[in-house]
Amino acid sequence: MATNELSFYIHIPYCVKRCGYCDFNTYTPAELKIESSLQEVSTSYIDLLLQELKMARATAGAATIPTIFFGGGTPSLMSPSDLGRVITFLRENFGLNLDCEITLEANPDSISREKLEGFLAAGINRLSFGMQSAVPHVLATLDRTHNPENVAKSVELAREVGFKEISVDLIYGTPGESIEDWQASISAALAMPITHISAYALIVETGTKLAAAIKRGEINSPDDDLMAEKYLMADTAFSAAGLTWYELSNWSKPGSAARHNIAYWEGANWWGAGPGAHSHINGRRWWNVKHPNAYRERMEAGTSPEMGFEILTDVEKDLEKILLQIRIPGGLKIEDFTGRQIAVLNGYRERGCIDGSAWDSGLLTLTREGRLIADAIVRDLTINLDEPDNGL
Repeated sequence: MATNELSFYIHIPYCVKRCGYCDFNTYTPAELKIESSLQEVSTSYIDLLLQELKMARATAGAATIPTIFFGGGTPSLMSPSDLGRVITFLRENFGLNLDCEITLEANPDSISREKLEGFLAAGINRLSFGMQSAVPHVLATLDRTHNPENVAKSVELAREVGFKEISVDLIYGTPGESIEDWQASISAALAMPITHISAYALIVETGTKLAAAIKRGEINSPDDDLMAEKYLMADTAFSAAGLTWYELSNWSKPGSAARHNIAYWEGANWWGAGPGAHSHINGRRWWNVKHPNAYRERMEAGTSPEMGFEILTDVEKDLEKILLQIRIPGGLKIEDFTGRQIAVLNGYRERGCIDGSAWDSGLLTLTREGRLIADAIVRDLTINLDEPDNGL
């Protein structure tokens, strides 16, 4: 299964506290009944990850690594030296591209100058801070634990230490968040020395604390119309600040787009290590057992953590290509669409959802209005994708 380039996603499944909106595969010490110190947890877990990475080398063969992403969970809870062990292993057993992008997701409350210096020394060169909002009552609804003032302090500290690529994540559409609240968060984010910003619409996931509160009527559901207005506000403000959209929910300064995420959108190969992590190599996708205890049992037994897999069919590959690449400015080649699909796209083009000049050059690229309804466009394009084209 040799491949020339292979990105790595490293999952850190630990958080001090679970946020009310979160349904990620992450766990608190109480949920795992952990009584060890954080340092012991960090060292022990990284030992397990290294076992899986040895399996990755044996399975994937020789490859160089363009990007590494430490996600979670809260990766910044881990020891810099332990994350450095992962980077060192990957460098020695695969090889890092000279410009390898190595990203760490960070909670502002788990950051100190000493830790930031340690992360930088370990080889991490990009930080992504979970900001979500600058407004205390919005953070309270999301059940976030960090002090909003700590985000700016952490970003400034990261700059002082020497990080050049810094991103913040925002969430819009939280119940009770006014237009003024959202503008305050936008302004606060843009006041920081950042090179990248992500803005995601709140999705209320079944089984979360937030979903339960909405079901009980304690909190209102997000307002779709306000969501659209807030997206447009963000796009206007970010563009004016010199950040260009390169994916529906992501904007960056020139040269600062997240190459790891672009690898996902372009269907590249990556290995996801850790409990619940997903991987993809040459049309084969697989996923690991979800619970950290089950993952530990597999690793200690020397067996694969893989829980299931699928081989993508040509139709599934076509569907995913549309689903992912419609999200980026490069878009899709019109010549790859069927007659039925082009008829659908012409309808959206007449509504101003598709860029006319790009269309004339043979590409499907969404306008701002089109980005607002990207999911609907994808749905219409992929209905009955496996049926023969009727030539319309």
